Amino acid sequence: QVQLVESGGGLVQTGGSLRLSCAASGRPLRSYAMGWFRQAPGKEREFVAAINRISSSIIYADSVKGRFTISRDYAKDTVYLQMNSLKPEDTAVYTCAAGPIVGPASSDPVRYDHWGQGTQVTVSS
Repeated sequence: QVQLVESGGGLVQTGGSLRLSCAASGRPLRSYAMGWFRQAPGKEREFVAAINRISSSIIYADSVKGRFTISRDYAKDTVYLQMNSLKPEDTAVYTCAAGPIVGPASSDPVRYDHWGQGTQVTVSS
Protein backbone atom coordinates (compact mmCIF):
# COMPACT_ATOMS: atom_id res chain seq x y z
CA GLN A 1 0.00 0.00 0.00
CA VAL A 2 1.17 3.51 -0.73
CA GLN A 3 -0.07 6.85 0.53
CA LEU A 4 0.49 9.90 -1.65
CA VAL A 5 0.93 13.46 -0.44
CA GLU A 6 0.98 16.45 -2.76
CA SER A 7 2.52 19.82 -1.99
CA GLY A 8 3.45 23.01 -3.77
CA GLY A 9 0.06 24.40 -4.65
CA GLY A 10 -0.90 28.00 -4.04
CA LEU A 11 -2.01 31.29 -5.54
CA VAL A 12 -0.12 32.65 -8.52
CA GLN A 13 -0.72 35.33 -11.13
CA THR A 14 -1.30 34.62 -14.79
CA GLY A 15 1.99 33.76 -16.42
CA GLY A 16 3.54 32.57 -13.20
CA SER A 17 4.96 29.19 -12.27
CA LEU A 18 4.49 26.56 -9.61
CA ARG A 19 6.08 23.20 -8.97
CA LEU A 20 3.96 20.49 -7.46
CA SER A 21 5.51 17.56 -5.64
CA CYS A 22 4.11 14.13 -4.91
CA ALA A 23 5.77 12.05 -2.22
CA ALA A 24 4.82 8.70 -0.81
CA SER A 25 4.87 6.65 2.35
CA GLY A 26 4.77 2.91 2.22
CA ARG A 27 5.83 1.26 -0.99
CA PRO A 28 8.34 3.26 -3.09
CA LEU A 29 6.99 5.27 -5.99
CA ARG A 30 9.51 3.67 -8.32
CA SER A 31 7.19 0.67 -8.31
CA TYR A 32 4.46 2.67 -10.00
CA ALA A 33 3.60 4.66 -13.05
CA MET A 34 2.51 8.13 -11.99
CA GLY A 35 -0.03 10.62 -13.18
CA TRP A 36 -1.32 14.07 -12.41
CA PHE A 37 -5.00 14.88 -12.72
CA ARG A 38 -6.96 18.02 -11.91
CA GLN A 39 -10.52 18.98 -11.15
CA ALA A 40 -11.91 22.48 -11.37
CA PRO A 41 -15.11 23.51 -9.56
CA GLY A 42 -18.15 22.21 -11.37
CA LYS A 43 -16.09 20.20 -13.83
CA GLU A 44 -15.10 16.59 -14.16
CA ARG A 45 -11.64 15.39 -13.28
CA GLU A 46 -9.27 15.59 -16.22
CA PHE A 47 -5.91 14.14 -17.08
CA VAL A 48 -2.90 16.46 -16.98
CA ALA A 49 0.31 14.44 -17.36
CA ALA A 50 1.71 10.97 -16.80
CA ILE A 51 5.07 9.23 -16.66
CA ASN A 52 5.77 5.52 -16.68
CA ARG A 53 7.87 3.62 -14.17
CA ILE A 54 11.18 4.01 -15.97
CA SER A 55 10.55 7.53 -17.34
CA SER A 56 10.75 6.27 -20.92
CA SER A 57 7.21 7.39 -21.71
CA ILE A 58 5.67 10.78 -20.87
CA ILE A 59 2.35 12.15 -22.07
CA TYR A 60 0.47 15.41 -21.58
CA ALA A 61 -2.99 16.76 -22.10
CA ASP A 62 -3.11 19.06 -25.10
CA SER A 63 -4.15 21.94 -22.85
CA VAL A 64 -0.86 21.85 -20.92
CA LYS A 65 1.56 20.64 -23.56
CA GLY A 66 4.57 22.94 -23.81
CA ARG A 67 3.83 24.57 -20.45
CA PHE A 68 3.89 21.70 -17.93
CA THR A 69 6.63 19.15 -17.32
CA ILE A 70 6.30 15.95 -15.35
CA SER A 71 9.40 14.32 -13.93
CA ARG A 72 10.46 11.92 -11.22
CA ASP A 73 13.45 11.86 -8.92
CA TYR A 74 14.19 8.25 -8.02
CA ALA A 75 16.69 9.20 -5.31
CA LYS A 76 14.07 11.32 -3.56
CA ASP A 77 11.24 9.01 -4.59
CA THR A 78 9.23 12.04 -5.62
CA VAL A 79 7.28 13.00 -8.71
CA TYR A 80 7.05 16.61 -9.83
CA LEU A 81 4.82 18.70 -12.03
CA GLN A 82 6.50 21.91 -13.14
CA MET A 83 3.84 24.34 -14.31
CA ASN A 84 4.88 27.40 -16.28
CA SER A 85 2.92 30.11 -18.08
CA LEU A 86 -0.06 29.43 -15.88
CA LYS A 87 -3.49 30.57 -16.99
CA PRO A 88 -6.70 31.16 -15.02
CA GLU A 89 -8.16 28.04 -16.64
CA ASP A 90 -5.45 26.00 -14.91
CA THR A 91 -7.15 26.73 -11.58
CA ALA A 92 -8.08 23.40 -10.02
CA VAL A 93 -7.27 20.85 -7.36
CA TYR A 94 -4.31 18.87 -8.62
CA THR A 95 -3.98 15.26 -7.53
CA CYS A 96 -1.24 12.76 -8.11
CA ALA A 97 -1.97 9.12 -8.69
CA ALA A 98 0.03 5.89 -8.76
CA GLY A 99 -0.73 2.75 -10.67
CA PRO A 100 0.93 -0.62 -11.31
CA ILE A 101 0.97 0.11 -15.03
CA VAL A 102 3.37 -1.77 -17.25
CA GLY A 103 4.44 -0.19 -20.50
CA PRO A 104 3.72 3.32 -21.72
CA ALA A 105 2.34 6.12 -19.58
CA SER A 106 -1.43 6.20 -19.34
CA SER A 107 -4.05 8.94 -19.15
CA ASP A 108 -6.76 6.50 -18.02
CA PRO A 109 -7.65 7.20 -14.37
CA VAL A 110 -9.06 3.68 -14.01
CA ARG A 111 -5.53 2.29 -14.23
CA TYR A 112 -4.40 4.24 -11.16
CA ASP A 113 -5.30 2.72 -7.80
CA HIS A 114 -3.65 5.11 -5.34
CA TRP A 115 -4.62 8.77 -5.13
CA GLY A 116 -3.48 11.69 -3.03
CA GLN A 117 -5.72 14.25 -1.35
CA GLY A 118 -4.89 16.99 -3.82
CA THR A 119 -3.41 20.46 -3.67
CA GLN A 120 -5.17 23.65 -4.72
CA VAL A 121 -3.73 25.72 -7.54
CA THR A 122 -5.32 29.10 -8.14
CA VAL A 123 -4.26 31.34 -10.99
CA SER A 124 -5.47 34.92 -10.79
CA SER A 125 -6.09 37.04 -13.87
